[in-house]
Amino acid sequence: MRLNSARIGLMVLAVCPLGYAAEHVTFKNGFEQECARHEVVGDKVRLYFAGKGAEANFQDLSADSVLRVEEVADVPVIADAATTTVTAKTPDTTLTTAEMKEMLAHAGDAHNIDADLLASVVRAESGGQVKAVSRTGAKGLMQLMPGTANGMGVEDAFRPEQNIAGGTTYLDALLTRYHDNVALALAAYNAGPGAVDKYHGVPPYRETRAYVARVIREFNRRKQMALVARAQ
Repeated sequence: MRLNSARIGLMVLAVCPLGYAAEHVTFKNGFEQECARHEVVGDKVRLYFAGKGAEANFQDLSADSVLRVEEVADVPVIADAATTTVTAKTPDTTLTTAEMKEMLAHAGDAHNIDADLLASVVRAESGGQVKAVSRTGAKGLMQLMPGTANGMGVEDAFRPEQNIAGGTTYLDALLTRYHDNVALALAAYNAGPGAVDKYHGVPPYRETRAYVARVIREFNRRKQMALVARAQ
């Protein structure tokens, strides 16, 4: 899959109760993380997520992986997908959980992309609503704009299999463009490659930063659930 174990490990670091965030950490691979505070312990950087002293939740990582640490003045509120999409009045197409999982797995296998990442994008984009339509005209599970859908060979953006195939193809192209930097690919999926290229990174748009965080947080949740399930 496009997400190897090392990259997944860094994405898992993005799990943090945002209410405790006071510092913003940027990693050299493009990922970003918010935490309560940090300290240098030998050749490691220790990120604290909540609590104080011995009760704090923290994780150590190599100091070489950290690009910079900045203070957070105001932690953005991440909106649910329902607040950014409008559902068509006649949602006559439904998908079962099993059908959705099968489609995402098929698309992921075709493009060598982790199906959990695709599922996380679907959740952030449409909340799993097949007939979702955004205020800007993006349609379907992966919220494809008409031009993007046409370019990806999608004839009907409300057909789940076509929408997922087109969205995955587009995400694959973005991952290739940004050398498998997931944060940049997600930012480009939300704001467009032009914005990412203009700012040479995740654009300083509140919506885009919230979107990237939301997708990564959902991806982490799915991986953590899988780990728990395997441990039982």
